[in-house]
Amino acid sequence: MTVLILTSEEDVTADMVVLRLREAGAPVVRLDPADLTNGVALSGEYVRGVRRGQLSVGGRLVGLDGLRSVWVRRPGAPAARAAQPSAWLTEESAQALYGLLLCGTARWMNHPDAARRARYKPWQLGLAQRSGLAVPATLITTFPQTAREFAQRYPDLVVKPVSGAHPQEPPRAVPTSRVAPDTDFTAVAYGPTLLQRRIAKRADIRLTVVGGTLLAARKPADPDAHPDDVDVRYAPSVSPWLSADVPPRVAEGVLRYMAGAELAYGAFDFAEDADGVWWFLECNQSGQFGFVEMDTGQPIAAAIAGWLAAGPDPGTGCTPADRGTAW
Repeated sequence: MTVLILTSEEDVTADMVVLRLREAGAPVVRLDPADLTNGVALSGEYVRGVRRGQLSVGGRLVGLDGLRSVWVRRPGAPAARAAQPSAWLTEESAQALYGLLLCGTARWMNHPDAARRARYKPWQLGLAQRSGLAVPATLITTFPQTAREFAQRYPDLVVKPVSGAHPQEPPRAVPTSRVAPDTDFTAVAYGPTLLQRRIAKRADIRLTVVGGTLLAARKPADPDAHPDDVDVRYAPSVSPWLSADVPPRVAEGVLRYMAGAELAYGAFDFAEDADGVWWFLECNQSGQFGFVEMDTGQPIAAAIAGWLAAGPDPGTGCTPADRGTAW
């Protein structure tokens, strides 16, 4: 049976998994939904109680009943590269493609419904608390006075976006920044603002979860770093990522989180404080992992390929699609 990967052509991280799948002899088809009607075609038929579906990718025909798994990595907007793209065509194409795929028994990494919900950072924070993970004191508000009162209780704060990258072309990352002591928070009224107690960290943690496999990496913080260097993506680096053990309580909480989120893959970011506590910051349901594998040698791509190529197993992070209706 075939593994279907939905991602852009430029996704070099996906290339690592494709290589592992081919080494294992697993048939794999890769397509970008942006190419629908321009190199990618689909068809679905519902007749007398029987359903059939097909995808054509680069001249290769794939029956949807022959899909083992679907990896939703970094897909483009459906039909974005069509001859005459439009918002209407994108919506029509999305309904057709994902609607057909959701009718099958293939399991998902990650199921579109679960992935969509998992992007909401306020929802992440609530699930992390219920899962027993340590969450820094956080406020999301448009009330300036509430922000001022929160800052009085927690004088050392950072501010970060609620949604992630700024929606421009190409997307621009919005860094986590330290809040100045004299901030008056009047501008909070003009848009939801996420304030969070700054963790004086001795290391950043990236924990990649594939099914029931946990692979943690640790980057020690520069002891001489300026307190304003709070975002690991932009702070000066004094060490590569190093493999790390996962504390048992964190492992239990993370697996509860994955089950509650119905995710098969998640990239968790933690801040480790001076006492060794791992503070949950976020979980990216499609986070990058190539930089961690290159530094640590951890077999993340192989773990993903193994999950995609294996048969359904309720014990390794079953998603709603695992329980789908057969074609």
